[in-house]
Amino acid sequence: MHVTATDNQALKNVDAAKKILTVPADGFALCPVRDILDRVGDKWSLLCILYLGSTDRLRFNELRHSIMGISQRMLTVTLRSLENDGLVRRTVYAEVPPRVEYCLTALGQSLLGAVIELGNWAKDHAPVIAEARQRVVAPPAATAGQV
Repeated sequence: MHVTATDNQALKNVDAAKKILTVPADGFALCPVRDILDRVGDKWSLLCILYLGSTDRLRFNELRHSIMGISQRMLTVTLRSLENDGLVRRTVYAEVPPRVEYCLTALGQSLLGAVIELGNWAKDHAPVIAEARQRVVAPPAATAGQV
């Protein structure tokens, strides 16, 4: 049987996925992937990571104005969550008015590469996905005489 490079990559991907999804020997069924994705997989967290990764640091309002559609409350909650997970560092300066800046930590920087890969994949495949969605929303009309 001849195995192509594509077949070989698919087999590697299957093995890698199985390894990630394997329940640890200690019996805890909590998958670390699910735990992390639950925390950073929402659209606001990924956008915060991307914007913070695009520059050295951002002030709260700079970040809020960059992320279209996010409310002040949601940005606060998202940044707090990312800070609690060790992905974002919050620096408060003792000034009047107070100045607060956010930046990615080393851990956040290490995640940024994967987020960029996901973003590039999304940009590359957005037209194909939009086309697939259109087929589901508006399936082709049935031809006359078919039941």
